[in-house]
Amino acid sequence: MKISAKAGKNQKEEVTRCPDCGGTSVVKDMMRGELICRGCGSILEDNLIDDGPEWRAFNTQERSKRSRVGSPTSFTVHDKGLSTQIGWEDRDSYGKKLNPNQRSQIYRLRKWHVRSRVHSSVDRNLAQAMSELDRLSSQLGLPKSVKETASVIYRSAIHKRLIRGRSIEAMIAAAAYAAARQRRVPRTLDEIARNSRVNKKELGRCYRLMIHELNLKIPLANPTDYIVRFAADLKLTGTTARRAIDLVNEAKQKGLTAGKDPTGLAAAAIYISGIVEGERRTQREIADTATVTEVTVRNRYKELVRKLEIAVAL
Repeated sequence: MKISAKAGKNQKEEVTRCPDCGGTSVVKDMMRGELICRGCGSILEDNLIDDGPEWRAFNTQERSKRSRVGSPTSFTVHDKGLSTQIGWEDRDSYGKKLNPNQRSQIYRLRKWHVRSRVHSSVDRNLAQAMSELDRLSSQLGLPKSVKETASVIYRSAIHKRLIRGRSIEAMIAAAAYAAARQRRVPRTLDEIARNSRVNKKELGRCYRLMIHELNLKIPLANPTDYIVRFAADLKLTGTTARRAIDLVNEAKQKGLTAGKDPTGLAAAAIYISGIVEGERRTQREIADTATVTEVTVRNRYKELVRKLEIAVAL
């Protein structure tokens, strides 16, 4: 048995190990109110209290209709999703349409309610930044975890007073770049600069400022993190992508990746694996996808072929 952290004297022990067989795989059967060991079937506890909802739902629509709580808090909303909203349906609680006088009154209430939500300069800054982050994430295809991390980084920059005198677009783009690298779904500076209203030089300056002032731990970029995305953009099969990843791993073991641009190495590995697997793509196509030059692809290709002794039929 393992005792959970005590919040009071009457707190009950939480069973995580079966005393009969020593197994740690236990499951709650809320229909019977029992805690059962998967290994031997022993009943470890009974008369459990179900702390879930009393209603049942079989699809998303039923669940949203019967739920009596709001959405979870999120750092990607300027107020973390804790404020209320006045809906736009123009109907009362019985589903009846509002008359014109009531509609105009609700319209005025809604307008002042929106204004009251964003009353300080920090709130206005966050509202604009989170809106820009939504747009940038949508264009770059960033997952929700990266958006959450980027919003946390941006909020830390606000607390450190790094935003003053700098562009909101540049700082939120730099936060998105740092978050993408932390979450191992990297995007290149060129990609982010192309999809934001910031040039690459200003973006790099803001990124270095955040790294220095916020003490962010950014892992080194790995060429394998780019290969799957580049292969998907080039419509290559999983076999070709897998061979490209193996090539990069072999090059890393021989110390060929040190000091090299990861996107260039990923592009060269894809070019070689495409030739070997019979899915040849031109150097220009790969260079455009990886946002590098054809010369970089060619140089990395020649180096990998020579050092790894790969037989490539041109």
